[in-house]
Amino acid sequence: MKLAAPAPEIRVEREGALAFVTLSNPARLNAMTRAMWLQLRAAFDALNADGELRCVLIRGEAGAFCAGGDISEYPSFRFDEGTLANFHEAEVWGALQALLDCPVPLVAQIEGACMGAGLEIASCCDIRLAGSACRFGAPIAKLGFPMAPREAALVRGAVGDVLARDMLFCAGVHSAERLYDAGFLLRVLPDGDVAGEALTSAQRILELAPIAARANKRSFAALQAAQVPPGLLADAYRYAGVAEHREGIAAFLEKRVPNF
Repeated sequence: MKLAAPAPEIRVEREGALAFVTLSNPARLNAMTRAMWLQLRAAFDALNADGELRCVLIRGEAGAFCAGGDISEYPSFRFDEGTLANFHEAEVWGALQALLDCPVPLVAQIEGACMGAGLEIASCCDIRLAGSACRFGAPIAKLGFPMAPREAALVRGAVGDVLARDMLFCAGVHSAERLYDAGFLLRVLPDGDVAGEALTSAQRILELAPIAARANKRSFAALQAAQVPPGLLADAYRYAGVAEHREGIAAFLEKRVPNF
């Protein structure tokens, strides 16, 4: 009898002042479901209120970081402007803002796929380490829709303007070395060494003054805050019901080339 795959989840574990946050949806390379976005926000809301916390290490299950969003859910909500706006502004951005609000350093252990939602989550982190086989991008133009404005501002600030434009306009997918050259990654490592080096980075943070880490986080947060014009948000989701949006998602789910 074949066992059912475990339910997608965000798992939080503690070792003293270090928290491990694991993105777990291994059947889909840890693609983020709507429930996982809500769980990620709840996890960081709780962690952010913990005065004993000194570092968070974010990782994916089973050798992948996160392959993006779980596209199998998209037809149930993406084609209505209201539900689409709620997804991006409340569910996704709510979780990303909770990561950005974390008062202690975030270390990203990036293995395998780091696409779309995974790239956004990694962009919230302070220290990013990746394996040499990792691939990075946000090829959502193939699905017929743009990146939400605040998410695009976040990614552009982390990967740089040139790479962000290529990822979104050309569906560009890039190597770990290219992201290192762009300043997104601190180090590129042999794939088998990423977990150990990420833990070493976290332990180094634990050895240093927590008051300094929290003060530096406040400074960086103030310097990097990106404001999106209200008018841009007001118009951002009017594409919800257009034909190419429906076609892009249908083509992906049907495993065919979209006809734009």
